[in-house]
This record gives sequence, structure tokens and C-alpha cells, in this order.
Amino acid sequence: MASRFAVIGLGRFGTSVALTLAQKGAEVIAIDTDPDKVQDIHEDVAHSIAMDATDIKNLRAQNIQEVDTAVVAIGRDFESSVLCTVQLQELGIKRIITRAMTNTQKLIMEKMGIKEVISPEVEVGITVAERMLNPGILTFLQLPDDYEIVEVNTPNQIKGRTLADIDIRKRYNLNLITIMRATIVDDNTKEMHTIGVPGPETEILEHDTMVVMGKQKDIKRFIEVNQ
Repeated sequence: MASRFAVIGLGRFGTSVALTLAQKGAEVIAIDTDPDKVQDIHEDVAHSIAMDATDIKNLRAQNIQEVDTAVVAIGRDFESSVLCTVQLQELGIKRIITRAMTNTQKLIMEKMGIKEVISPEVEVGITVAERMLNPGILTFLQLPDDYEIVEVNTPNQIKGRTLADIDIRKRYNLNLITIMRATIVDDNTKEMHTIGVPGPETEILEHDTMVVMGKQKDIKRFIEVNQ
């Protein structure tokens, strides 16, 4: 069963997120108050609705409470963004991603208990969509022919194992480019450092970030099998 997402706010960023999710097979409910924006996207997503998403009755009427993730991509009207976010919280949606245009807006959203607050440029819409589909992916670079280079949090089943044991190339058809390892500095803050070209004896630690290259389907399988 495909994952279900609600994307609220169909500016350039929200549209980019909605289209990328739909292209990757997700069921997308795209919402905006502007009927023209809704019309522009209606052939590309499962559902497109012109409505006021700050009204909880409207959200309930569209069964928004049943989605896996909701992203509030409302840009300029921060009051509407806050009200919409509150209604989504009231509906009990487990994963809510909100947009913030300033540091103050980001702080307000975090105080509201939103763990994922983004300050997007238009071109990162695809990256955000990829993270929504695969939460284990931190960043990624799209390459031709369905290849990607991605940063991946170390999956649970990989922690403490060596590269020889994992055999990532043979088992998953992926190439490990490098490993980014967290170190604690004098002021007790964490810094990430690249360890260079890993060898067969290199052990993958719990807080490592793996930089891998391969096809989308193989990266997804690697994360799902080892989570």
C-alpha cells in the first residue's frame, strides 16, 4: 500500500514536493485555497482540493487524519500556517513537517512541538520529498538513470559490523563512497568528519553517516532491510 501524504500550500515549493512524491508512487492529497493552483496539479496527484486548511471541519471532511505525513508548505501567511499546523496536531497526525520563512517562525514551530521545520528554497522541494519517503536519508543528489548519492543514517542492523561483513556492493548493489563520523570536541559539541576511503575492516558505528551511491530502488531496499 502506497504511503499517503497531504501537502498544504501549492506555491512553487509545495508543488515541487507534491509532484515528486506522486512521481515516486505516493498517494498525495494536494490542498490550496487558490482553485487555479489546485487545477494546475490535479492531473498529477491522487487528489487536489481547493479549501481552507485552517478549518478542522474541512480537513476531517477529506479524511486528512488518515495520512501518514502532512507537510505545511504555506509560505507568506504565517498565521495560516500556524493555524493549519494546530489543526493537524488536533487530528493526531503523527508526522507533521512545516515550513518557516525566518528563524523566528522556526522557533515558534519548534515551541509548538514540531520536530521537522524546514526553511526551503524552491530547488530543495525534491530533497524534502525524498526525505519524507525515506526518513533514513539525510541529503541526496539526483543523478541520471535513476542513480543517487545519498547520506544515510546508519541502519540499526548495520551498527557495529565491518564493511567486509556487510558486503554492501554484492548484497545491495551499492557503492559506499565514505563515512562521516561524529566526534565530540572540547566544548562538548559534536562535529562530523569524513574518515576517507573505508576499507573492508572498517567498522560502522552507531552515529556514523554513510555516503552511498546506487539506484533508488537499491538504496530503498538497503534501508528497509536493515532498519
